[in-house]
Amino acid sequence: MSVDFDPRSAKRVGELSATTNALKEWEKSTKSLAELNSLLRDPDTDEELRSLASDDLDVAQTDLSRSAAALTSSLVPEHPFAHLPCLIEIRPGVGGGEAAFFAGDLLRMYRAYCSRQRLRASLLKYEDAEGSSEGSGAESPLQEAVLEVDAPGAYGALRSEAGVHRVQRVPATESKGRTHTSAASVLVLPSMPDSGPAGGDGHESWDDPSSDYYIDPKEVRTDIMRARGAGGQHVNTTDSAVRLTHLPTNTVVSMQDSRSQPKNREKAWQLLRSKLAQARREAREEEMVRLRRSVVGVARTGRGDKVRTYNWGQQRVTDHRTGLSVHDLDDVMEGGDSLVKLMESVKAWLGERDVEDLVADEPSSSIGRDAKA
Repeated sequence: MSVDFDPRSAKRVGELSATTNALKEWEKSTKSLAELNSLLRDPDTDEELRSLASDDLDVAQTDLSRSAAALTSSLVPEHPFAHLPCLIEIRPGVGGGEAAFFAGDLLRMYRAYCSRQRLRASLLKYEDAEGSSEGSGAESPLQEAVLEVDAPGAYGALRSEAGVHRVQRVPATESKGRTHTSAASVLVLPSMPDSGPAGGDGHESWDDPSSDYYIDPKEVRTDIMRARGAGGQHVNTTDSAVRLTHLPTNTVVSMQDSRSQPKNREKAWQLLRSKLAQARREAREEEMVRLRRSVVGVARTGRGDKVRTYNWGQQRVTDHRTGLSVHDLDDVMEGGDSLVKLMESVKAWLGERDVEDLVADEPSSSIGRDAKA
């Protein structure tokens, strides 16, 4: 490899190559469709050739639509964290004990999805309703879980899962057969590799104060305590639990899964970096949205919005962003093709929103230039 090799430049060349190839395909499809229409409009075209052109017209129009979508997608800048691994944080919402059970169902769903997609996943944190981390695989009500998906591009693949997931079903404890509605929240965070950034941009450096991942150690309070829970050989016997508090934002993370205090400290710092990086990125995006709304109505679905409903009685799962419903709930909960279908539809929806943002940027830029003039 040349000593002058610049990974950032190489990455940019790759992005431009995708746009160039998409543009070539779009131009090819446009030319093909124009030729077919020209043949059909030409009164001198013989009947056999006209029939062949008519048969090819639908295919040409489909190719043009596909190439146009690919070109549009290539023009949308990739999310700066899309290439990173991710952390999936799951917590029960409204609904009491049933919400905690549903949160556990979501955790198993994402673990099954990762297994099917051959993505390496492991529990970074697991805490049941009693505060114990001993039953990480049991059918127990979940209080909080953090699943680490340690695979490149995992954040780009799973970031659309963030939001409130609602369940409608009859709880096992319901004696009258009434359907209850509960919810659980899913937060998807970008995760930095243990070795630190490698070839990333400024937003990923731990040492750069302008980086999303930078944390001044002087702004973090560390508390060491004994692990809590239902009991066990190592619970309440050693000071292994770690709690970190980022004082400027009052962001708190705690970790007690490991019997080793250093390991819990390392995991807690990883989670804190991810949470602060996500919050900083969201703050910038929200500011851009506020600026764009003055020009055109562009809105995003945040993590506090209801994104999906799982209806057990109808065996139906509906995504409220795209309006897509699938009637194979079991396959969704097993991380199967139906879940993939839902996720892909949301990715397409997010792409459309990104295009709207790009369109909105043009009037915003024009207003800025006019104001300076």
